[in-house]
Amino acid sequence: MDVLAWVELVALAVAFILVAPLVYLFLRRRWLARQGAMFECSLRLNKSTPGTGWVLGVARYSEDNLEWFRIFSLSFQPRMTFHRPRTWALREREPSSMESVVLFDGQHVVSLALADRDQPDEQASRDALETSEWELAMSASSLTGLRSWLEAAPPGEH
Repeated sequence: MDVLAWVELVALAVAFILVAPLVYLFLRRRWLARQGAMFECSLRLNKSTPGTGWVLGVARYSEDNLEWFRIFSLSFQPRMTFHRPRTWALREREPSSMESVVLFDGQHVVSLALADRDQPDEQASRDALETSEWELAMSASSLTGLRSWLEAAPPGEH
């Protein structure tokens, strides 16, 4: 093989190495979108410093679950799952000026409580449950859809 053939092989290998991950991410997103209604949704994974800890992602509804996936990930498994009978909305707010830099334009922040086990029938008993609080950022229309999904639980679940 001459030098030109080696250069062509190396150029082809470099192009493949650069393009293959982008094609994979595109195909992954298409596959995720086919599995249920999907929307852009950021999740705050770290609350230690105000305004930081946001990770860009997408979420989708899958039966009684809201599944959250990182945008830049190779995994087909959700990073976080909110089971509808164990999830309820706490409060909504506008992102702070620091948060608006890292979030998509026009997103609103909603705090969700996630119980360790299914909720009891009585609303007053929620305080007795062990819960974790998560913050999600999404567009106004996606927030309306989330509220509708939470309220549309079968009778007796909420």
